Amino acid sequence: MPLPSAHDVALAAERRAAARLLLAHPLVTSAGPHGDTFPLVRRHADWLAQRFQQVFGYRLLVEATYARLFKSGLGPGSGHRLERPSTGTPFTPRTYAYLALALSVLVTAPEQMLLSQLVADLRAAAVDAGIEITDTGRQAERRTLAAALRRLVDWGVLAETEGNVSAVAEEQAGEALLSVDREIARAVVAGPLAQSRDGADLVRRAADPGFGGPRTYVRRRLVETPVVHLDDLTDAEREWLRTRQRREAQAFSELLGLEAEIRAEGIALIDPDAELTDLHLPGTGTVAQAALLLVERLVDRLRPQEPGHPAIGGRLVIGVPVPEGLLPELLDELVDEYGRRSNWQRGHVEDRDGFLAAVLDLLVRMSLMAPAGPVRADGHGLPEGYEETVADGRSVADVSGARGPHRAAGWVLLAAAARYATTVAVTPRAAAQPSLPSQLSRSSADAVMEESPR
Repeated sequence: MPLPSAHDVALAAERRAAARLLLAHPLVTSAGPHGDTFPLVRRHADWLAQRFQQVFGYRLLVEATYARLFKSGLGPGSGHRLERPSTGTPFTPRTYAYLALALSVLVTAPEQMLLSQLVADLRAAAVDAGIEITDTGRQAERRTLAAALRRLVDWGVLAETEGNVSAVAEEQAGEALLSVDREIARAVVAGPLAQSRDGADLVRRAADPGFGGPRTYVRRRLVETPVVHLDDLTDAEREWLRTRQRREAQAFSELLGLEAEIRAEGIALIDPDAELTDLHLPGTGTVAQAALLLVERLVDRLRPQEPGHPAIGGRLVIGVPVPEGLLPELLDELVDEYGRRSNWQRGHVEDRDGFLAAVLDLLVRMSLMAPAGPVRADGHGLPEGYEETVADGRSVADVSGARGPHRAAGWVLLAAAARYATTVAVTPRAAAQPSLPSQLSRSSADAVMEESPR
């Protein structure tokens, strides 16, 4: 087999860079922060559109000034939330409501408008939609509205010609002149709004892989989540993955430069360049530090007894139930040991319930923990009419009870958390040297969760 030419290597590298950019940033504008790579997207637009459609069932729209990759959802509990850049605070339902109302106004707005007019039109749209908006004169409400408008500026839907949208959060609301890009405004929403009855129905419909079926859904899940445990998939999805996992690993390497780590409990795609993730563990900040320490202690205490591989008759263990009361107990220990000397945020240390909730939220998004309850393998969250059975009635890996008995409430520590266990490396005593103390070291593979693309 002949070696690829320098031209072929350069072409593949360009296409890979453009695909990685769109995967991490589904809306790219020529004037935005990734404008230097935007020409690559335009140059390879036809190839990228074909590949994203074939592999993930995603539609790609490339125009003169922007490119929009229309991704699809993954079902309940699998969304990627928006956050305020300055604080990292997640958008509240109210912020999303303001965002949706503003878009409904901007798709037909003039090319330029005053900030005060946009706010007035937004309030009128809320009345038409039957949405109750509290007094925008309240400080918290003004900041919420400003956060939604700031997101539209970041996306390129709005441009601050004079003044800025933050003026709406000021006590004496200032004025600003805004330029509107109606084309980008129309391209923001990706979900099937017209067909959906309500929000829950929209989430289910958006996750429908269509004609691609299990193949498309599994690929989406692999590339959009830190790790895919086997019971995150239906029988048909698990069977497809089992027969294709090596070829899919090669395909992801060529298309996106990702490496697959395949285990009995599931698969993770790793980005060696750590560019495609929106989550980091280990990470900086009080919540990330506490989450790492907490998951280490959980793994140490809750190691499963005699797990095995189902291919040789063993019992597959994907998760271990966390005993009631253990999580707050361990967090209290960590605060006592590390809180003061590590200068943890006072607000977290004083509000233990809120602190624990924030830590668990990060671990859930990292696929290291999950609330106890039904999973996709049980039929949870499937779109209507989705094919669940395996063709030809072939047997698949048994994942029933792989997370322990279902409980109405509680938490489960997932198999991927073992990557964050502390291991002991013992240096043997040298004949001519004094004995060395045992050293605590982290496995080189521990970064698998940190580097998984989102």
